Parts: sequence; structure tokens; C-alpha cells
Amino acid sequence: MNKLFHIFRVDEEEAKKISGQPDEPHNHEFEELLIGIEGELEHFIDFNTTKIQSPFVSFVTKGKVHRVVPKLHNGKCDIWAIRFKSEFIPETTFQLYSFYHTQANLELEKGHCFQRLVTLCEMIYAETQQDTTDLSIIRQLLGVLFTMIEAERKKLEPQDEPIQKTQHISFGNFLTILEENYRRPFGVEFYAEKLFMSSRNLNIICQNILAQSVSEIIETRKLIEAKNLLISTEKTISEIAYELGYNENSYFSNVFKKKAGQSPGKFREEMKNRLIS
Repeated sequence: MNKLFHIFRVDEEEAKKISGQPDEPHNHEFEELLIGIEGELEHFIDFNTTKIQSPFVSFVTKGKVHRVVPKLHNGKCDIWAIRFKSEFIPETTFQLYSFYHTQANLELEKGHCFQRLVTLCEMIYAETQQDTTDLSIIRQLLGVLFTMIEAERKKLEPQDEPIQKTQHISFGNFLTILEENYRRPFGVEFYAEKLFMSSRNLNIICQNILAQSVSEIIETRKLIEAKNLLISTEKTISEIAYELGYNENSYFSNVFKKKAGQSPGKFREEMKNRLIS
């Protein structure tokens, strides 16, 4: 997906087309949120196949191997699909990884609470249809949408069990500390000390949840913010490098190119032409 953000609707005709020729399990370079109003979803993720009926919410994090097959239920299918690049809501993306690591699909109850999610999708779509789309409005609405989904997710948690396993709690704490410090030139030891654990244990937790080392996660967070700043500000590449804790502009550019596949300047140039078009 070349766009920074994209929202569309899967109806009965599209569902028949997809289910008739389903993709092989794959991963992608964007985040995907599905809001199921009508129909059914056959979802292969985490090496298991799950079937859920509407109303439902499904969130697929970037890089996860999965396959989604929408299907009709009682002759109907109506699913909002939202795709966005990690840098579109950089301050939220990593927290989503923590929330949905072990629970990609949520079956919800029909009623006012779910209808609010649908209304937000309609508002987001309406904004994309304006002559001049305001991305800041879409960011705000998408943030509210995830906040409401999280409130519904918490209602489904068993009251007599911990909300998350110990390592997920530690991972969530790591992300909180990372969000406060990723612009500073701190390494693994800093975060491990803040969490009162060894660097080895923190690396094990991060590998279990995101299949990345602590250093890789730190660099990924920096990269997401770098992309955000390149898209949303007029700051020079040198200014962005300094803001993210890189002492040398050339080193920052090399790291960016290695991870993003293109230089910061080339990325900025291309994204100017691809935001919503």
C-alpha cells in the first residue's frame, strides 16, 4: 500500500470475490483494522484459523502472517476496512501491538457501543471524500476509534484473571518508557534498569512479543517518528536526525535507508504525492 491512510468497505459482492479466490497466508507493511457490521470473518493468524461473526473488530499488526476471508452470513456482509502506515499515528502504534498481540479478534455485542464505532468509520470515510482531506482530523478520529475499541476489549477481560500475563505487563511498561525516551541516545541497559530486570530478560520478552530485539524496537520507533516528521513538518533531515538522538546526519540517513529502503529525502518526496491520492 503506497497511501499513508486508506479506508474502504467490503460488501456482499466483494466478499464473494475474495472468498472465491482467497490469498495465501501473507504479511504486509501496514496496519489493518476491520469493523464487521454484517457477515462473518475467517481469520488465519498466529497459525490458527478462527471464525467470528458480526459484530466484530479485528486488528492485524504490520508484519504478522495472516489470511482474512470475509464471508456472507444470512446473505449479508458489511465490513469497514482501515489500513494505515505505522507513522500515521506513531504515538499509538506500538501500544496497539501490545494490546492485540494475543487477541487479534474481538466479538462484540450489537447496540449503542458498537454503533459508535460504525459512526466513527463513517465520519472518517466522509473526511476522505472532501476536496481537501484534513489528515489531522482523520488522526484524531482514528485515535478515538481505538480508544473506544480498547474500552470494549477491557469489558471482555475475565474479572478473576490478570488483564495480561507478566511479560505483557513488562512489555507495556517498556513501551511507556520508550515513548518518553526514544528521542534520547539510550540503549538496552537503560530500559532494563528502569524495569528492574536484566537486558537478557527484556530482550527475551521483546522477542516473544514482537520478534525483535530491544535495540531493533528502539530503532523501529525512531524510524516511525522520522517518517512522521518527514511527512508532517518542514524540518530538515539534519534537524530530524538531531531531534531523534543521532549525532551524525550521515549515520541517521544510512540507518533510515537500510530500514526503509530509500533515503529520507526520497521518502519525503514520494509521500508528498501519495498521502491520500
